[in-house]
Amino acid sequence: MAFNFTNSNVSVREHRLGSITGYSGELKTLSSKTASGTLRNRERCFSQSSSCLSACALGVLAGIRNIAIIYHAPSGCAALAASTEVTFRQIAARVNKKNNTVFVCSDLNENDTVFGAINHLKGIVKQTYENYHPDAIFVSGSCASGVIGEDIDSLVNELQDQYPVPVVPIHCEGFKSRIWATGFDIGDHAILQGIVKPPKEKRNVINLKNFFESGRKEVEALFAEFGIGVQMLYCNSTIEELSHLSESLATVSICSTLSTYLGNALQEKYGVPYIQTNAPVGIKGFEEWLRQIGKAINISDKVEAYIERQRAKYNPELEKLVDVAAETEKKALIGAKRFGEEAMGFGTQGVNPTVENGYTKMDDLIKDAKGVKENLDKYSAEIDKIEAAARARREAEMKAAQANAQPAQQEQLVPMEIEEDGPKMSM
Repeated sequence: MAFNFTNSNVSVREHRLGSITGYSGELKTLSSKTASGTLRNRERCFSQSSSCLSACALGVLAGIRNIAIIYHAPSGCAALAASTEVTFRQIAARVNKKNNTVFVCSDLNENDTVFGAINHLKGIVKQTYENYHPDAIFVSGSCASGVIGEDIDSLVNELQDQYPVPVVPIHCEGFKSRIWATGFDIGDHAILQGIVKPPKEKRNVINLKNFFESGRKEVEALFAEFGIGVQMLYCNSTIEELSHLSESLATVSICSTLSTYLGNALQEKYGVPYIQTNAPVGIKGFEEWLRQIGKAINISDKVEAYIERQRAKYNPELEKLVDVAAETEKKALIGAKRFGEEAMGFGTQGVNPTVENGYTKMDDLIKDAKGVKENLDKYSAEIDKIEAAARARREAEMKAAQANAQPAQQEQLVPMEIEEDGPKMSM
């Protein structure tokens, strides 16, 4: 698809990817329709609560160091700010860095929803820059500001020439999409629209997107084997680093849900390959993940050599673990068999009374197991009694309510005459 970075709005996943929140039918049909692009959403009258896409969009951006996020919203919408600030401050400290990012809310009230608050927002942007001097300012809309039509884009266009740092609009009104992961796309779009610059030269760096830069130390050590640096996204990154994403060798992610927009956009716009592969889980998954990266950036020979070195190092240890696991499983099966015999009253003749799970006698194990079962039976019976009493009380309350409502309803009834062409009210 074509990515439009002149527009601050992002196509939601329902339209861009055909994502759905509800389906009813056979698994085979789901698979075939997904493959053919004919899958349609099944509307539901009820849905469990889910994450807000604003939390996804602003949450991932808050990991960038030394920026300001200004949320044009009621104060309650900024409830995520406190935990977000603590989280990313701790993540930064983990790698001896400091996150000075600030999260500011415009605190829309009832008066603002009637008369607008764009001038108030303009003042907040000015005060935020003067107080904190961030490297970039992201101005985000919310459900409330979206409903009343606050023109954030015009304000940002006006302010861009007044500050020496990027001022970027974000449209993450929560009602835009039922797919909360659309928020990831919105955050990526803001970076691509307002921060990333056209490439000047290729850098020996790979973009890696994951949650909370998990495994940073191990990932950096892995790619150092090939002489390649890693740009983690977005935790602990800087605006300067992000401006060079278009110069990277490739983009890869631990989770495709998180990275589909950024990866495809960098590939289409700047020719940075987006490596789409399964998550590196398990030996097979990890090797396939690494091979796909090697293929994309032309280091397949180095990758195969690395895999062989790692196999030679770890396979003997893994074989030992397999032997230990097999012996443990054997003991567990024997123990289960013996426990079953005891529970059924077959006796303990010939059984070693020493057990490795902390019990010194098989009789103790059986006694504890029987005690647990008795307690479960006792509590289940009590719960059944409580539920039965609650049902009876609700039924009695409903009957009483219906009995009280009937006289009132009868008083309000209007006599009607039934005629051939339908009912008519009598005067």
